[in-house]
Amino acid sequence: MENSTEVTEFILRGLGHEPEQQTAFFIIFFLIYLTSLLGNLGMIGLILLDSHLHTPMYFFLSNLSLVDFGYSSAVTPKVMASLLTRATIMSYNSCATQLFFFVGFITVESFLLSSMAYDRYAAVCKPLHYTTIMTMNMCAFLTLGSYVCRFFNASIHTWNIFRLSFCKSNVVDHFFCDIPPLLALSCSDTYVSEKVIFFAVGFNELFSVLVIMISYLFIFMAILRMHSFEGRQKAFSTCASHLTAVSIFYGSGFFVYLQPSSSHSMGTDKMASVFYTMVIPMLNPMVYSLRNKEVKNAFKKALWKAKSIRLIF
Repeated sequence: MENSTEVTEFILRGLGHEPEQQTAFFIIFFLIYLTSLLGNLGMIGLILLDSHLHTPMYFFLSNLSLVDFGYSSAVTPKVMASLLTRATIMSYNSCATQLFFFVGFITVESFLLSSMAYDRYAAVCKPLHYTTIMTMNMCAFLTLGSYVCRFFNASIHTWNIFRLSFCKSNVVDHFFCDIPPLLALSCSDTYVSEKVIFFAVGFNELFSVLVIMISYLFIFMAILRMHSFEGRQKAFSTCASHLTAVSIFYGSGFFVYLQPSSSHSMGTDKMASVFYTMVIPMLNPMVYSLRNKEVKNAFKKALWKAKSIRLIF
């Protein structure tokens, strides 16, 4: 090789090169991140404060909001800082750390989505046994299992990428340290790494998707047996919102990570990455909870209490 010196830092190419573009991107990302921050942390606060929301479904929702906040925060603040200061340099260790947390939070989200699908299956198909199936011990087990899988999956992917040599260039054609652009940057043979990624992502996602599909298959069968039109309408509405969010989440993930490196278009990947790193965490509180009457009532109670406290003082 012409240059055998290993890199110690990476230069992120980012989004847009003109100052006007970077300013526009900063404003858009700031508003998206602020909405995501308020929506997810606000959801966690509502669930903690309102005893009516201390149920398995909202337990999973609170963890989902925490994870959305986590993986959005692993990427978005650094992107906004680089747009504002034009500083696009990231150290080797910082890049590895960002990849570890991003992959970890994505993994937790995937397993939480499947846990929520199983919870809905128990609620719709086994309503009389729901409280004995979805106990707090079961919820804690499913959630803890998601976080354990997160650690192992993130460790595998981080080791798999950063065991490679980066000696040709240190310019990453992306706005954060993601797997496809780092693979493209490596001067090592990436065949084994690509296979590891394919099988690791494929196994995790296939398992989660199968749980979701099987759960909803039984849910739809139960809905078809319902005699009440209102009951059917309510169940279909809940399923439609959840399945829409699941389709967006898994669709963007499969699109980016399960392509061979020769098929990747970095421009297209960047747009998909913006969607699942920033937009999805912002939308999830709305898709999963803001259309829910119990959450709306909890929000109204919180506002009423806040107004009462302000009037007292």
